[in-house]
Amino acid sequence: MPIQNILAEMRAGNYKPVYFLQGEEPFYIDRISDYIEAHALTEDEKSFNQAIHYGRDVNPAAIVSEAKRFPMMAQRQVVIVKEAQDIRNLVPSGEDAKSELLSYLENPQPTTVLVICHKYKKIDTRKKIGKAMKAAIEKHGVFYTSEKIKDWNLSGWISDHVQALGYHIDPRTSSILAEYLGNDLAKIDNELGKLFIDLEKGGSITPELIERNIGISKDYNVFELQNAILHRDVQKANRIIIHFSKNLKDHPIQMLLPTLHGFFYKIMLLQYLQKRNRSNEAARVLRVPPFFLKDYQMGARNFTEKKLRAIFRYLREADNKSKGIDNVSTDAGDLMKELMFKVLH
Repeated sequence: MPIQNILAEMRAGNYKPVYFLQGEEPFYIDRISDYIEAHALTEDEKSFNQAIHYGRDVNPAAIVSEAKRFPMMAQRQVVIVKEAQDIRNLVPSGEDAKSELLSYLENPQPTTVLVICHKYKKIDTRKKIGKAMKAAIEKHGVFYTSEKIKDWNLSGWISDHVQALGYHIDPRTSSILAEYLGNDLAKIDNELGKLFIDLEKGGSITPELIERNIGISKDYNVFELQNAILHRDVQKANRIIIHFSKNLKDHPIQMLLPTLHGFFYKIMLLQYLQKRNRSNEAARVLRVPPFFLKDYQMGARNFTEKKLRAIFRYLREADNKSKGIDNVSTDAGDLMKELMFKVLH
């Protein structure tokens, strides 16, 4: 069940007896768990009817014992188990293994909302008990897997998330955020919260707003650098790379090199598709929004295949030197400047 549907049901006051929340992306696990913790009970009911445990401190038998209790002067009780991946024998191994938790999941207490937060991992549903647990949870509650957002989908996720919250952001601006904040969704959500403070509902997030509130420069960022490279704007590219070289803490070469490698790889991949009359597949194969395709088309025109192969060699050399291989004294800032000169000439 999509998270939007899960949250919609809970907002309508419909809570399931069991929520098993697992997966590599903790953001959605926390979002569901936090909502239940905040809204399933009134403040007066929470004192006697809400229990929060951590995996390292409990075992399956203790969880079952607590879940079987009846609420006191309330419609329901809530039992939340955080960091459940730390529980020993949560899913016992062995085909003939017994599980007290599985027995409970097959017949849960209808007045209990049991929330199990199993972060960064998934239970093995190929095994007998794991498969049976999943089937029992799906019968009586919610079995939700929170997948990590792929890097190439991150910009789109930011756009969708901003829109869902009632604001607007253009694709290039969302890409700036994606590049500099990475795929930690909780961090992105927190940084967006800073932007919304200065923004009325329905307003647009702009590079200027980001620079003012988060500190990501609208002029000196990797997307402006890529744009300068595409247009063979030597002066602008050098101005940006000099800024990077003077601010290595915010613009480390270890972050720049893989970004540029991915950028030029997509240009080369587009050339390959064009040669084989497959340009209509470009956005899907390159995993970029159609909005950005024109940028890579310009790159495909401005860089020959021979030049691209040389650029990959320059990137590899810069990477080795940044790690101290065949490099005695050249620092990261000078490596950036040297790399940009080779790319543009």
